[in-house]
Amino acid sequence: MSAENVKAYLESRAMLDRYIELDGSSATVALAAEQLNCEPARIAKTLAIKLKSGRLLVIVANGLARLDGGKFKKLFKEKSHFCESELLESLFGHPMGGVCPFALKDGVEVFLDESLKMFDVVYPAGGASNNAVKVTPEELEKLTNGTWVDVTR
Repeated sequence: MSAENVKAYLESRAMLDRYIELDGSSATVALAAEQLNCEPARIAKTLAIKLKSGRLLVIVANGLARLDGGKFKKLFKEKSHFCESELLESLFGHPMGGVCPFALKDGVEVFLDESLKMFDVVYPAGGASNNAVKVTPEELEKLTNGTWVDVTR
């Protein structure tokens, strides 16, 4: 159902042509890059974070970037805690290996890491472990209503 929500979301924005269904798994950065025949850094990985305060965040970063704990804590005033895989779909609306940065459950805040801006095109997951969406960082910002941050190293 998650991929269907992503398709409906894209269709409502006249961007359904950006949705890509893949023959194999795209559940990890390496697998997605292989399936899309692109460099791993172009995979816009979506990190689902559940803070102790109850806030639900997704951080979207380039596939090779690593979350910087110090930068994260300075910005959000808490340590990051990745959401447990069994809670992803109920809290964020997408399954493990397919967390999309849009078509999310209400209340999830979206942040886009500056590491994405080095590319003309990036590929976030599309709600399943065998798909992706081809977008520019600017289009991703519009699709997500995300806030640009610098939280990776």
